[in-house]
Amino acid sequence: MPWPSRKRDKGAVADKKEPDAKIAKTEEETSDKEEEEKSAKPPAGSSKSGWKNWKKKETESGEESKITYCHWLLKSEPESRLEKGVDVKFSVDDLKAQPNQTTCWDGVRNYQARNFLRSMKLGQQAFFYHSNCKEPGIVALVKIVKEAYPDHTQFDQKDPHYDSTSRKENPKWSMVDVQFVRMTKRFIPLSEIKAHHLAHKADGGPLKDMMLFTRQRLSIQPLTQEEFDFVLSLEEEKPH
Repeated sequence: MPWPSRKRDKGAVADKKEPDAKIAKTEEETSDKEEEEKSAKPPAGSSKSGWKNWKKKETESGEESKITYCHWLLKSEPESRLEKGVDVKFSVDDLKAQPNQTTCWDGVRNYQARNFLRSMKLGQQAFFYHSNCKEPGIVALVKIVKEAYPDHTQFDQKDPHYDSTSRKENPKWSMVDVQFVRMTKRFIPLSEIKAHHLAHKADGGPLKDMMLFTRQRLSIQPLTQEEFDFVLSLEEEKPH
């Protein structure tokens, strides 16, 4: 029996609109809804988490090493929303209720997000991010337990993510399997992450280019080791 289908691209929206967001140049852009995630305005002031301890490593020549992505942020909707008559809700509690706390991450219909899926490696960790809800943010850690393979929902005419242009001999869309690892020690809200991003953007720091704010509408987002480590460190702090 296939896993419940979830929509994560058209449904995964941003804390502000980004009209100039780009997808892979060789592909046709999939339309995104112009909705906005409801997030509290971040508090003024600078980051208090000692971001200077998270500077990027430099090469022997003194130049910054090429950015590599080894972690991920996966958006999913925890609140009910019907799309073509199907409820696309999928919260971390829904993941935990699956057999072996594992599910396929289907329904991605954006080319750049798909390419990120195809880049995922076995064992890599990701943040489970509740999106398009009253208070969006990070709730848990998951890991990749199966690398990219064809997304079955693209061939299912009853599924809201059916794609009549995709062929089984050359599927357009991919998915991976993810498994629940643990809840974060506390909920890390978007508003808090955004406050650090703004401070880092002004003064330098690991979150200055975080894709959660530069490519907000993508439901699959890569993270550098520095970004992942810094955000994970926030679970040890008291909420601001």
